Amino acid sequence: MKKQRFNVVGMNCAACSSRVQKAVSGLNGVQEAVVNLLKNDMAVSYDDGLLSADDISAAVEKAGYGAFLTDQAAAMPQKATENDLKMRLVVSAVLSLILMYFSMGGMIGLPLPAALRETSGSGASAVTQLLLTGGVVFLNRSYFKNGLKALFHKAPNMDSLIALGSGAAFVFSIYGLYKIVLALGASDAETAVHFAHTLYFESAAMILTLVTLGKYLEDGAKRKTADAVAGVFSLAPQTAVVLREGKETVIPADQLAAGDLIVIKAGTRIPADGNITEGTGLVDESALTGESLPVQRKTGDQVLTACINTAGYFLMRAEKVGQETTMAHIIRLVDEATSSKAPIARLADRISSIFVPVVIGFAVVASLVWLLCGANIEFALSIGISVLVISCPCALGLATPTAVMVGTGRGAKQGVLFKSAAALEMAGRIETVALDKTGTVTEGKPRVTNILIASGFSETDVIQAAASLENLSEHLLGSAVAAYAKKQDVPLQTVSEFRQRAGLGIAGKIKDSLYQIGNARLLERENVENTLEYQAQTLAGQGKTPLYCVKDNSLMGVIGIADPVKENSAAAVSSLKEMGISVLLLTGDNAKTARAAAEAAGIDSVVSDMLPQDKEAEIRRFQQSGQKIAMVGDGINDAPALARADIGMAIGAGTDIAIASADVILIKDDLASAVFALRLGRAVLRNIKENLFWAFFYNSIGIPVAAGMFFPLWGWSLNPMIAAAAMSFSSVSVVTNALRLRHFSDRSLISTRRKNMTKKIMIEGMKCEHCANFVTKALQAVDGVEAAHVDLAAKEATVQTNAAVSDDVLTQAVAEAGFQAIKIQDA
Repeated sequence: MKKQRFNVVGMNCAACSSRVQKAVSGLNGVQEAVVNLLKNDMAVSYDDGLLSADDISAAVEKAGYGAFLTDQAAAMPQKATENDLKMRLVVSAVLSLILMYFSMGGMIGLPLPAALRETSGSGASAVTQLLLTGGVVFLNRSYFKNGLKALFHKAPNMDSLIALGSGAAFVFSIYGLYKIVLALGASDAETAVHFAHTLYFESAAMILTLVTLGKYLEDGAKRKTADAVAGVFSLAPQTAVVLREGKETVIPADQLAAGDLIVIKAGTRIPADGNITEGTGLVDESALTGESLPVQRKTGDQVLTACINTAGYFLMRAEKVGQETTMAHIIRLVDEATSSKAPIARLADRISSIFVPVVIGFAVVASLVWLLCGANIEFALSIGISVLVISCPCALGLATPTAVMVGTGRGAKQGVLFKSAAALEMAGRIETVALDKTGTVTEGKPRVTNILIASGFSETDVIQAAASLENLSEHLLGSAVAAYAKKQDVPLQTVSEFRQRAGLGIAGKIKDSLYQIGNARLLERENVENTLEYQAQTLAGQGKTPLYCVKDNSLMGVIGIADPVKENSAAAVSSLKEMGISVLLLTGDNAKTARAAAEAAGIDSVVSDMLPQDKEAEIRRFQQSGQKIAMVGDGINDAPALARADIGMAIGAGTDIAIASADVILIKDDLASAVFALRLGRAVLRNIKENLFWAFFYNSIGIPVAAGMFFPLWGWSLNPMIAAAAMSFSSVSVVTNALRLRHFSDRSLISTRRKNMTKKIMIEGMKCEHCANFVTKALQAVDGVEAAHVDLAAKEATVQTNAAVSDDVLTQAVAEAGFQAIKIQDA
């Protein structure tokens, strides 16, 4: 199956996009076709053994439009650039204003040349109006070309309505012109003046001019909509400084290769994903996470593309470059999400597919009814034209994609990536959130706190065996054991036949003995006597995870591991509850450990001792009860549940398989991002509903008024020019409403993140790098200091703290290092 993107030429309304999608979806071999009116493109998944790109383009052309592969379209000259549209609008407006002066100026007392007055020069006036209107029609001939072509293909669209409305007024006016000429030839001045009053040249011209004005404003709003996403695409740096043969060399970023050593100076944007090999820096990661405060990165830490080193200097080894970087992945996800279609959009699509033909029929019927009721032909024609012009379904077609594009872009800027429009919409419907524990609610950086020893073994035996096995595992608890062994200088042993046992633990052979590390369920499965059960339960009651170490069929000991709850987890859970969302903790940990973590985070419902399939089954159980449920997790064991949930949210630091299984990726490693995603989903869904409501409301009111249904009661009717203006501005209002999402901010989450501050400290007395190191260590040792970086040349330190750290404490820390802090200010 092959997937390609096409640029579609000629689409102007929802009826157009619906027609193109129907034409392509009907081809044998097409699995899916998604047309985006806002971006004028189409994504097609098809069997390239049955179809080619040319076949798809031919189907679109047969439907009355044009289609080109995206890369081909990019190389083609644009037929309707912003400047062309602006030129059309300006010239059309000038001609239309002159036309209005000549056609209606005399009615309001404006001076006119005698040769163009209705009483003495009705023929000359009519010809002048014809010439001016002809100029406007010629400039905007695309409406007639595209609209009549679509009409002949039995797929009328917005241009068809404009062409019929303006064309009818123009043709009827030419008829009136002939009547004037014939009357003047017969010296019948009274008839000539009568038909001079029935000319609709100004309506024909103003319809085209006002529609073009609306399209110009709409395109401007669309560009702003695209800007909500475009910022993501422009963040990757264009150049990089690499070390080649000991020398710094500037190269284009797209020429970087994995393994290159990159120089990152203060103020430099990072051009690749990799690890720091030397030096430190304060890195602004807002391009990826939306978090404005920089974080300290040191040797061994990972840094990502598009982030900025605000202070410091370091060398990094490139690991992922080009299309493999995190930023490139984000760009692909955002592009795919904005090109997909939300389920709610199907309503507009279904209506648009039949809307235009119905409107044409309704306009004809309305005109005939007024004629049968005794109205003159001019009034009846005006009614028909007004109905045609006011009913264009542009607003329906723009209601959903504009909100989706702006919402997706806003999410990306805050480190929340929606893989599809459907995921964004579903985020607004979630009623329950299920949370994994380790790495999601907790920090995911556990540490060894206790070691219980069974009879016949030593602490070294337990740590050596556990660390040797866990060194081969990617589990977070295992990394804590391996780190502890390294700190204690316990040597590792060679492990053979290593394997993971889902939901139980890990196993492997050391020499001739079988060692297993896991939870209490492992002991039950292997019939191992739990001689340390009481002590292990005590650890669990303290919120620690007991990790059992077994040799052959004997319990060696229990390692107690603590994984503290993240500081913002409780606030995030509280925010979810305030939204009316139920929160559930699903974990493979034992009941006591799970309950302790849940209580710390404020979670009321807990299901513990779960295997991966159990989590998936629990999610399914909620769905069967009619609940819309989201799953938030980061591990391999979360993948089935993430895939099963209505939307799965993967913590960005999680495993590749968890990210692949999820619908939403949270780049920031915290639950506040999940809350933001759900709030944003609700805001987008609300915005879409508002857009659809006003689009339907506008037509439900506008069409009856245009048809003259209220004329007998209150004298309400619409001049075709007013109808054209109303139609144009309805589309602009829909796009403008969606643009409000660009400024969406979840202010309620301010309290869920640590209130950090960045301060600069001017320091006297530092002479060398050793001095700078002393100050750095002194500041980092202060309770509440998150990161500290000293710039020796500037004689200052940049410190990231939480709000509880006072200037006096920082001054004292610098003084204890042997130096003087002469000034402290907020950065």
